[in-house]
Amino acid sequence: MRNIADLKLANILLEVTDDGIATVTLNRPDKRNALDLATIDELVDIFTTLPRAGVKAAILQAKGDHFSAGLDLVEHHRENRSAGDFMHVCLRWHEAFNKMEYGGVPVIAVLKGAVVGGGLELASAAHIRVAGPGTYFGLPEGQRGLFTGGGATIRVADLIGKARMIDMMLSGRLYRGQEAVDVGLCQYLVEDAEATAWDIARNAARNPPLSNFAICSAISHMQNMSGLDAAYAEAVVAGVVNTQEAAKARLEAFTTGKADKIKPQG
Repeated sequence: MRNIADLKLANILLEVTDDGIATVTLNRPDKRNALDLATIDELVDIFTTLPRAGVKAAILQAKGDHFSAGLDLVEHHRENRSAGDFMHVCLRWHEAFNKMEYGGVPVIAVLKGAVVGGGLELASAAHIRVAGPGTYFGLPEGQRGLFTGGGATIRVADLIGKARMIDMMLSGRLYRGQEAVDVGLCQYLVEDAEATAWDIARNAARNPPLSNFAICSAISHMQNMSGLDAAYAEAVVAGVVNTQEAAKARLEAFTTGKADKIKPQG
């Protein structure tokens, strides 16, 4: 098993706090954090390692003014890849994003500026998306003569629906502001996206790890199943999670009136 200290990273910064929250920072601001193959390889390594290293939550963010402008088109043009070569590049993207979505560690994305193309595919693999002022979302593949290859047909279509996704790709439509929240591209639109993401990460990190693992992996798996299979899987997961020792202790606190009440603030 690889340790975090063993990771060799050039395009991404990785730090872990004493309370187990990782910050994963895209660090190609001069390229608007475009995703070249080396960066995708680093994402695979990072999100393979974090669940095994006891990380309780992860914040995905970016240096500079933009979250990510998507596929590094300069690299793609320079490499002059064959269809087979690019298919394997896409499969590597899928591997990275699947490790995020199904890895069991809550991933909270801090979004700003451009979240377009492959950048939107990356953001959609996070469990929670927090957008700041000026964030905009797009899928400009149609205008570039391209097609999505990093999971947009799965995740973005799931978030906003097939019709909206097709519209974005055909027309170049951008979503921003409250409209982006309303259609499902992000869950939060706030002045300070990083601060809000940290609040969410700290709250999530207080949950029992097994509960977070189920929330951040089982739900996605169940969405891929038939209704009957999903009901069975849900029952099995609930049987394991709801009888863990951490749950028993929290239920004891609830029954004795020591647990915090669930109620709106203010």
